Amino acid sequence: MDELSDLPNIGSVLTAQLHAVGVKTSAELREQGSKRVWLRIKATDPSACYQRLCAIEGAVRGIRWHALPEEVKQDLKVFYRAHK
Repeated sequence: MDELSDLPNIGSVLTAQLHAVGVKTSAELREQGSKRVWLRIKATDPSACYQRLCAIEGAVRGIRWHALPEEVKQDLKVFYRAHK
């Protein structure tokens, strides 16, 4: 079983996108961080959205993205708007 798909918020499509940008393990995902990884995904998939960014951040933290603290969601929203 793929270690990435064991993380919250990470389904088969996002697992494939993570693999495509060189992220193969949960340790690599945590090390690189959600913003950096999302930018790499966005470079190959212009439809990469705010929810995908939140999903990646939630996976990094080991929680469903809906449970991210509001200040984290706001920070991600600012980042997303600056890079969409």
